[in-house]
Amino acid sequence: MRYIEPHAHMVSRVTGDYTAMVVAGCRAVCEPAFWAGFDRGSVEGFRDYFSQLTEHEPKRAARFGLPHFTWLCINSKESENVKLADEVLAMIPEFLDRPNVLGIGEIGLNKNSRNEIAVFEKHIDLAARREQMILVHTPHLEDKLKGTRLIVDILKNDRRIVPGRVLIDHVEEHTAGLALDAGFWAGITLYPESKCTPPRAIDMVEVFGAERLWLNCACDWGNSDPLAVPKTALEMRRRGHSEEAIDNLIFGNPLRFLSQTPKFSIG
Repeated sequence: MRYIEPHAHMVSRVTGDYTAMVVAGCRAVCEPAFWAGFDRGSVEGFRDYFSQLTEHEPKRAARFGLPHFTWLCINSKESENVKLADEVLAMIPEFLDRPNVLGIGEIGLNKNSRNEIAVFEKHIDLAARREQMILVHTPHLEDKLKGTRLIVDILKNDRRIVPGRVLIDHVEEHTAGLALDAGFWAGITLYPESKCTPPRAIDMVEVFGAERLWLNCACDWGNSDPLAVPKTALEMRRRGHSEEAIDNLIFGNPLRFLSQTPKFSIG
């Protein structure tokens, strides 16, 4: 089995997780910028974090033979501080030319507030001006449907954005269609709490089809599993899906989406 882990927060994981992922067949890992578990207080904190994502974490992953890629942004949880967000947005272009940076992400909404929406729109503008791909975080639980609708409408209203270069992540049964019908890619997150279990995820694949879908673990410091993608592939196998279909979903699909930038190369 081979797979690409397209959304994992490896700065919060131990080196043993890299070993386990490689043994399970992981060929590359992609790490979006995210919340650190607390609100950072200055733009310099983000500068250090972006240096960690673009310089230090790739070296740690390389020790295990794993290519490491990243996305850059200020997370929606910290977007209520618009002044700080503007400072971070002004600094991001310094890092966009680094070889492992895939685009802008994971941007999006948390509580669907006005400040979050304003900062989301600024991220989209930056991505459009710099011709970057976009990875979008959708809100949790009861805010997800409203937030996903807002996100889709905002993206569709910007004619500079090519839907096929945008992935809307953390979709569930009631939001996957919104993303896919609008021409975006959609990510199913395999997470023990607040997102999808393997059976639910494969139910969604069977309902919506595998085109423009990927699976990811979004592992972080919380209750999460860096091996969630290959474990979910076993659920597909149990249901009788072919090895070709499994490979297409967990390797081929992320490869097709991510290869839209020439920076993504796994040899």
